Amino acid sequence: MSNLLGAAEVRALADQLNLKPTKKLGQNFVVDANTCLKIVKLATIEKSDIALEIGPGLGSLTLALLEEASQVIAIEIDSRLADQLSITAADRGFDQNKLKVINDDAISVRDLPFKPTVLVANLPYNVSVPVLLNILEHFPTITRGVIMVQSEVADRLVAVANNKDYGSPTVKANWWANLKIVGHVSRSVFWPIPNVDSSLVRFDRHLPAAGEAERAATFAVIDHAFAKRRKMLRSALSQLFRSNTESALIQAGIDPTSRGEVLTVEQFLKIGKQLLNDKSTK
Repeated sequence: MSNLLGAAEVRALADQLNLKPTKKLGQNFVVDANTCLKIVKLATIEKSDIALEIGPGLGSLTLALLEEASQVIAIEIDSRLADQLSITAADRGFDQNKLKVINDDAISVRDLPFKPTVLVANLPYNVSVPVLLNILEHFPTITRGVIMVQSEVADRLVAVANNKDYGSPTVKANWWANLKIVGHVSRSVFWPIPNVDSSLVRFDRHLPAAGEAERAATFAVIDHAFAKRRKMLRSALSQLFRSNTESALIQAGIDPTSRGEVLTVEQFLKIGKQLLNDKSTK
């Protein structure tokens, strides 16, 4: 563990960079090496893996990944942190050729220099779901991953239908992957200490439910269904369909008086297919 960062090293790096963690960027840095090792273990990183890390910050988790993966791609939005990361890795004895740092916003990244196989990330609350969905959609070579998110977000991501936490993020993530909570993280492992609890969510990719046209249509259905969560589907989806919404739902095998929160991703797909038929009908 000697090559990894502890609390003293993290604070020293922050002082060196004159860094004041900002709430806007969700900067709560992990200062406990054991937590980083646990995350890497839960992601089952192998020597052949190319690991993608989102928001490496000062590099606590990056160094733990470098110990196990063949290569690490780190996407960091803060240019000061992005510039420092390779220096920190070299100072701790790691091969700089194993680390590729990209100074960009992970929500908008569509292309990477290598094809990653696993995702590991400490995601801030306000962007955690869009970042995860972007990665799942645009980087199909990623087969699994572990993300650290606010516990409230974790509960939403792993919820099942007919549960109060079940919503658009759950269904969309389920299009590509199975998700489960694999651990909880103490507030004390972060600096500064956040006022929320964090959990670890593991995802394992499966084949997408259908093709891209079906996905786009299905996601439109999901958005409308949960935008009007308390409304029956025949009402919530009425603006989507040119033809009779109730009839389309019945043809999809869905009760028109049901609500979005009771449907699985497979059932949403059936409605999405009806929407494609509706759009293609003159």
